[in-house]
Amino acid sequence: MDDITPANVGLPKMRVGFIGLGLMGKPMAGHIVKAGYPLTVHNRSHAAVNELVKLGAQAATSPRAVAMNSDVVITMLPDSPEVESVVNGADGILAGARPGLIHMDMSTISVTATRRIAALEADQRVIHIDAPVSGGDVGAKNATLSIMVGSDEYALLAVEPILKVMGKRIIHIGPVGSGQIAKACNQIMVAAQMVAMGELLVLAQKAGADPEKVVDAIKGGAAACWTLDNKPQRLFAGNRTPGFKASMQYKDLNIVMEMAKAYGVPLPGTATNTQLFNALVANGLGDLDNSAVVAVIEQLAQIALATKE
Repeated sequence: MDDITPANVGLPKMRVGFIGLGLMGKPMAGHIVKAGYPLTVHNRSHAAVNELVKLGAQAATSPRAVAMNSDVVITMLPDSPEVESVVNGADGILAGARPGLIHMDMSTISVTATRRIAALEADQRVIHIDAPVSGGDVGAKNATLSIMVGSDEYALLAVEPILKVMGKRIIHIGPVGSGQIAKACNQIMVAAQMVAMGELLVLAQKAGADPEKVVDAIKGGAAACWTLDNKPQRLFAGNRTPGFKASMQYKDLNIVMEMAKAYGVPLPGTATNTQLFNALVANGLGDLDNSAVVAVIEQLAQIALATKE
Protein backbone atom coordinates (compact mmCIF):
# COMPACT_ATOMS: atom_id res chain seq x y z
CA MET A 1 0.00 0.00 0.00
CA ASP A 2 3.04 2.28 0.10
CA ASP A 3 2.45 3.37 -3.51
CA ILE A 4 -1.11 4.55 -2.85
CA THR A 5 -1.50 8.30 -2.62
CA PRO A 6 -4.44 9.37 -0.42
CA ALA A 7 -6.88 11.65 -2.22
CA ASN A 8 -6.29 15.37 -1.80
CA VAL A 9 -3.38 15.06 0.63
CA GLY A 10 -1.97 18.50 1.30
CA LEU A 11 -5.21 20.40 0.78
CA PRO A 12 -6.40 22.35 3.83
CA LYS A 13 -9.86 20.80 3.91
CA MET A 14 -10.41 17.26 2.67
CA ARG A 15 -13.95 16.15 1.89
CA VAL A 16 -15.15 14.01 4.79
CA GLY A 17 -17.93 11.42 4.92
CA PHE A 18 -19.39 10.19 8.20
CA ILE A 19 -21.50 7.04 8.58
CA GLY A 20 -23.07 6.28 11.97
CA LEU A 21 -24.52 9.23 13.87
CA GLY A 22 -25.31 7.69 17.23
CA LEU A 23 -24.50 8.80 20.76
CA MET A 24 -20.84 9.25 19.85
CA GLY A 25 -20.91 9.74 16.10
CA LYS A 26 -23.28 12.70 15.95
CA PRO A 27 -21.20 15.07 18.12
CA MET A 28 -18.00 13.87 16.45
CA ALA A 29 -19.43 14.66 13.02
CA GLY A 30 -20.66 17.99 14.37
CA HIS A 31 -17.10 19.03 15.26
CA ILE A 32 -15.96 18.18 11.74
CA VAL A 33 -18.55 20.31 9.98
CA LYS A 34 -18.07 23.17 12.44
CA ALA A 35 -14.34 23.08 11.67
CA GLY A 36 -15.17 23.88 8.05
CA TYR A 37 -14.73 20.48 6.43
CA PRO A 38 -17.14 19.67 3.59
CA LEU A 39 -19.13 16.86 5.26
CA THR A 40 -21.44 14.19 3.84
CA VAL A 41 -23.39 12.08 6.33
CA HIS A 42 -25.45 8.90 6.33
CA ASN A 43 -27.35 7.22 9.14
CA ARG A 44 -30.31 4.89 9.59
CA SER A 45 -32.07 7.53 11.69
CA HIS A 46 -32.94 10.58 9.61
CA ALA A 47 -33.30 12.82 12.69
CA ALA A 48 -29.53 12.81 13.31
CA VAL A 49 -28.86 13.47 9.63
CA ASN A 50 -31.25 16.43 9.65
CA GLU A 51 -29.49 17.96 12.65
CA LEU A 52 -26.16 17.88 10.85
CA VAL A 53 -27.64 19.17 7.61
CA LYS A 54 -28.76 22.23 9.57
CA LEU A 55 -25.10 22.74 10.54
CA GLY A 56 -24.03 22.62 6.91
CA ALA A 57 -23.54 18.92 6.14
CA GLN A 58 -24.88 17.20 3.04
CA ALA A 59 -27.12 14.13 3.37
CA ALA A 60 -26.39 10.92 1.45
CA THR A 61 -28.78 8.06 0.80
CA SER A 62 -26.20 5.28 1.14
CA PRO A 63 -22.61 4.47 2.14
CA ARG A 64 -21.84 4.26 -1.59
CA ALA A 65 -22.99 7.85 -2.07
CA VAL A 66 -20.88 8.95 0.91
CA ALA A 67 -17.78 7.33 -0.59
CA MET A 68 -18.36 8.90 -3.99
CA ASN A 69 -18.46 12.36 -2.42
CA SER A 70 -15.54 12.01 0.04
CA ASP A 71 -11.79 11.84 0.33
CA VAL A 72 -12.03 10.32 3.81
CA VAL A 73 -14.94 8.20 5.01
CA ILE A 74 -15.35 7.76 8.77
CA THR A 75 -17.48 4.96 10.20
CA MET A 76 -18.73 4.91 13.79
CA LEU A 77 -20.89 1.80 14.07
CA PRO A 78 -21.92 -0.66 16.80
CA ASP A 79 -20.00 -3.83 15.88
CA SER A 80 -18.05 -5.80 13.30
CA PRO A 81 -21.03 -7.04 11.22
CA GLU A 82 -22.34 -3.51 10.75
CA VAL A 83 -18.95 -2.22 9.62
CA GLU A 84 -18.44 -5.12 7.21
CA SER A 85 -21.92 -4.60 5.75
CA VAL A 86 -21.37 -0.86 5.28
CA VAL A 87 -18.03 -1.52 3.60
CA ASN A 88 -18.84 -4.50 1.42
CA GLY A 89 -22.62 -4.36 0.92
CA ALA A 90 -24.24 -3.94 -2.48
CA ASP A 91 -24.53 -0.20 -1.85
CA GLY A 92 -21.51 0.02 0.45
CA ILE A 93 -18.35 2.09 0.64
CA LEU A 94 -16.41 -0.11 -1.78
CA ALA A 95 -19.17 0.24 -4.38
CA GLY A 96 -18.47 3.97 -4.49
CA ALA A 97 -14.76 4.00 -3.71
CA ARG A 98 -11.92 5.07 -5.96
CA PRO A 99 -8.19 4.42 -5.50
CA GLY A 100 -6.76 6.62 -2.77
CA LEU A 101 -9.95 6.88 -0.71
CA ILE A 102 -9.24 6.62 3.01
CA HIS A 103 -11.64 4.65 5.18
CA MET A 104 -11.14 5.47 8.86
CA ASP A 105 -13.13 3.14 11.11
CA MET A 106 -13.60 4.67 14.56
CA SER A 107 -15.91 1.89 15.72
CA THR A 108 -14.84 -0.67 18.31
CA ILE A 109 -14.69 -4.03 16.54
CA SER A 110 -12.51 -7.12 16.56
CA VAL A 111 -8.97 -6.94 15.28
CA THR A 112 -9.71 -9.97 13.08
CA ALA A 113 -12.58 -8.15 11.36
CA THR A 114 -10.46 -5.01 11.02
CA ARG A 115 -7.68 -6.85 9.23
CA ARG A 116 -10.19 -8.65 7.00
CA ILE A 117 -11.84 -5.34 6.03
CA ALA A 118 -8.45 -3.72 5.42
CA ALA A 119 -7.46 -6.55 3.07
CA LEU A 120 -10.69 -6.20 1.07
CA GLU A 121 -10.15 -2.47 0.78
CA ALA A 122 -6.51 -2.86 -0.22
CA ASP A 123 -7.67 -4.92 -3.20
CA GLN A 124 -9.43 -1.76 -4.44
CA ARG A 125 -6.53 0.49 -3.41
CA VAL A 126 -8.52 1.97 -0.54
CA ILE A 127 -6.48 2.86 2.55
CA HIS A 128 -7.78 1.56 5.87
CA ILE A 129 -7.20 3.18 9.25
CA ASP A 130 -8.59 1.82 12.51
CA ALA A 131 -9.00 4.61 15.04
CA PRO A 132 -11.25 3.58 17.94
CA VAL A 133 -11.86 6.11 20.69
CA SER A 134 -12.20 6.38 24.45
CA GLY A 135 -13.88 9.09 26.48
CA GLY A 136 -17.59 8.38 26.15
CA ASP A 137 -20.25 10.86 25.17
CA VAL A 138 -18.57 13.56 27.27
CA GLY A 139 -15.37 13.22 25.29
CA ALA A 140 -17.29 13.15 22.01
CA LYS A 141 -19.24 16.31 22.88
CA ASN A 142 -16.19 18.18 24.19
CA ALA A 143 -13.78 16.97 21.48
CA THR A 144 -11.49 15.50 24.15
CA LEU A 145 -11.49 11.89 22.99
CA SER A 146 -8.43 9.68 23.19
CA ILE A 147 -7.92 8.16 19.74
CA MET A 148 -5.92 4.97 19.21
CA VAL A 149 -4.68 4.69 15.64
CA GLY A 150 -3.69 1.66 13.63
CA SER A 151 -2.30 2.66 10.22
CA ASP A 152 0.86 3.43 8.32
CA GLU A 153 2.40 6.76 9.28
CA TYR A 154 1.67 8.41 5.96
CA ALA A 155 -2.05 7.68 6.22
CA LEU A 156 -2.12 9.09 9.75
CA LEU A 157 -0.48 12.32 8.57
CA ALA A 158 -3.24 12.71 5.99
CA VAL A 159 -6.10 12.46 8.52
CA GLU A 160 -4.44 13.93 11.60
CA PRO A 161 -6.00 17.41 11.15
CA ILE A 162 -9.44 15.79 11.11
CA LEU A 163 -8.69 13.71 14.20
CA LYS A 164 -7.57 16.83 16.03
CA VAL A 165 -11.03 18.39 15.79
CA MET A 166 -12.52 15.33 17.53
CA GLY A 167 -9.90 14.35 20.07
CA LYS A 168 -7.31 15.58 22.52
CA ARG A 169 -4.89 12.61 22.50
CA ILE A 170 -4.04 10.96 19.20
CA ILE A 171 -1.68 8.03 19.62
CA HIS A 172 -0.27 6.04 16.71
CA ILE A 173 -0.14 2.51 18.10
CA GLY A 174 1.22 0.72 15.04
CA PRO A 175 0.03 -0.90 11.78
CA VAL A 176 -3.60 -1.60 10.88
CA GLY A 177 -5.34 -3.50 13.68
CA SER A 178 -3.18 -2.01 16.42
CA GLY A 179 -5.80 0.58 17.30
CA GLN A 180 -8.36 -2.13 17.99
CA ILE A 181 -5.88 -4.02 20.15
CA ALA A 182 -5.34 -0.88 22.21
CA LYS A 183 -9.09 -0.32 22.51
CA ALA A 184 -9.60 -3.89 23.76
CA CYS A 185 -6.97 -3.23 26.43
CA ASN A 186 -8.73 0.04 27.28
CA GLN A 187 -12.01 -1.80 27.80
CA ILE A 188 -10.39 -4.21 30.24
CA MET A 189 -9.50 -1.24 32.44
CA VAL A 190 -12.82 0.58 31.97
CA ALA A 191 -14.85 -2.48 32.99
CA ALA A 192 -12.60 -3.09 35.99
CA GLN A 193 -13.06 0.50 37.14
CA MET A 194 -16.84 0.41 36.74
CA VAL A 195 -17.13 -2.81 38.72
CA ALA A 196 -14.68 -1.65 41.41
CA MET A 197 -16.58 1.63 41.77
CA GLY A 198 -19.86 -0.21 42.17
CA GLU A 199 -18.35 -2.47 44.80
CA LEU A 200 -16.83 0.34 46.86
CA LEU A 201 -20.00 2.46 46.75
CA VAL A 202 -22.21 -0.38 47.91
CA LEU A 203 -19.72 -1.54 50.54
CA ALA A 204 -19.32 1.98 51.96
CA GLN A 205 -23.06 2.49 52.24
CA LYS A 206 -23.87 -0.93 53.72
CA ALA A 207 -21.04 -0.61 56.24
CA GLY A 208 -22.39 2.75 57.40
CA ALA A 209 -20.24 5.39 55.69
CA ASP A 210 -21.34 8.13 53.28
CA PRO A 211 -20.32 6.88 49.81
CA GLU A 212 -20.00 10.41 48.48
CA LYS A 213 -17.51 11.35 51.18
CA VAL A 214 -15.66 8.09 50.66
CA VAL A 215 -15.23 8.95 46.97
CA ASP A 216 -14.02 12.45 47.85
CA ALA A 217 -11.48 10.94 50.24
CA ILE A 218 -10.03 8.30 47.95
CA LYS A 219 -10.03 9.93 44.52
CA GLY A 220 -7.16 12.21 45.47
CA GLY A 221 -4.89 9.30 46.35
CA ALA A 222 -3.80 6.02 44.81
CA ALA A 223 -7.39 5.21 43.76
CA ALA A 224 -7.57 8.28 41.51
CA CYS A 225 -9.01 7.50 38.06
CA TRP A 226 -11.27 8.89 35.35
CA THR A 227 -14.19 6.81 36.58
CA LEU A 228 -14.18 8.27 40.10
CA ASP A 229 -13.86 11.76 38.65
CA ASN A 230 -16.82 11.40 36.31
CA LYS A 231 -19.31 8.72 37.34
CA PRO A 232 -20.20 8.82 41.07
CA GLN A 233 -22.01 12.17 40.99
CA ARG A 234 -24.28 10.86 38.25
CA LEU A 235 -25.07 7.80 40.31
CA PHE A 236 -25.66 9.83 43.49
CA ALA A 237 -28.11 11.95 41.48
CA GLY A 238 -29.94 8.81 40.36
CA ASN A 239 -28.80 9.31 36.78
CA ARG A 240 -27.99 6.03 35.05
CA THR A 241 -28.69 7.21 31.50
CA PRO A 242 -25.91 6.33 29.09
CA GLY A 243 -22.76 8.15 28.36
CA PHE A 244 -21.66 4.72 27.13
CA LYS A 245 -24.25 1.95 27.08
CA ALA A 246 -23.74 -1.11 29.27
CA SER A 247 -24.70 -3.30 26.30
CA MET A 248 -21.82 -1.83 24.32
CA GLN A 249 -19.44 -2.39 27.22
CA TYR A 250 -20.58 -6.03 27.27
CA LYS A 251 -20.07 -6.29 23.50
CA ASP A 252 -16.54 -4.91 23.87
CA LEU A 253 -15.74 -7.33 26.68
CA ASN A 254 -16.80 -10.22 24.47
CA ILE A 255 -14.34 -8.94 21.86
CA VAL A 256 -11.66 -8.89 24.57
CA MET A 257 -12.42 -12.44 25.67
CA GLU A 258 -12.41 -13.73 22.09
CA MET A 259 -9.02 -12.09 21.57
CA ALA A 260 -7.72 -13.57 24.81
CA LYS A 261 -8.81 -17.03 23.70
CA ALA A 262 -7.22 -16.60 20.26
CA TYR A 263 -3.87 -15.58 21.77
CA GLY A 264 -3.94 -17.87 24.80
CA VAL A 265 -3.98 -15.12 27.44
CA PRO A 266 -5.78 -15.83 30.74
CA LEU A 267 -7.92 -12.87 31.89
CA PRO A 268 -9.60 -14.05 35.11
CA GLY A 269 -10.62 -10.60 36.33
CA THR A 270 -12.04 -9.58 32.97
CA ALA A 271 -13.90 -12.90 32.72
CA THR A 272 -15.69 -12.09 35.99
CA ASN A 273 -16.45 -8.54 34.90
CA THR A 274 -17.83 -9.85 31.61
CA GLN A 275 -20.29 -12.00 33.52
CA LEU A 276 -21.37 -9.05 35.70
CA PHE A 277 -22.15 -7.03 32.57
CA ASN A 278 -23.84 -10.10 31.11
CA ALA A 279 -26.11 -10.17 34.17
CA LEU A 280 -26.91 -6.47 33.77
CA VAL A 281 -27.84 -6.90 30.11
CA ALA A 282 -29.80 -10.10 30.80
CA ASN A 283 -31.87 -8.18 33.36
CA GLY A 284 -32.93 -5.74 30.65
CA LEU A 285 -30.64 -2.90 31.74
CA GLY A 286 -28.31 -2.86 28.76
CA ASP A 287 -29.46 0.59 27.62
CA LEU A 288 -28.26 2.16 30.88
CA ASP A 289 -24.78 3.61 31.39
CA ASN A 290 -21.91 1.18 31.90
CA SER A 291 -21.62 2.51 35.48
CA ALA A 292 -25.06 0.95 36.08
CA VAL A 293 -23.25 -2.35 36.64
CA VAL A 294 -23.56 -1.18 40.26
CA ALA A 295 -27.13 -2.52 40.00
CA VAL A 296 -25.80 -6.08 39.94
CA ILE A 297 -23.74 -5.41 43.08
CA GLU A 298 -26.78 -3.78 44.72
CA GLN A 299 -28.88 -6.83 43.99
CA LEU A 300 -26.29 -9.22 45.37
CA ALA A 301 -25.79 -7.08 48.50
CA GLN A 302 -29.55 -6.52 48.89
CA ILE A 303 -29.18 -2.75 49.20
CA ALA A 304 -29.98 0.17 46.91
CA LEU A 305 -27.46 2.97 46.56
CA ALA A 306 -28.94 6.11 48.15
CA THR A 307 -29.57 9.03 45.82
CA LYS A 308 -30.02 12.73 46.45
CA GLU A 309 -33.54 14.17 46.54
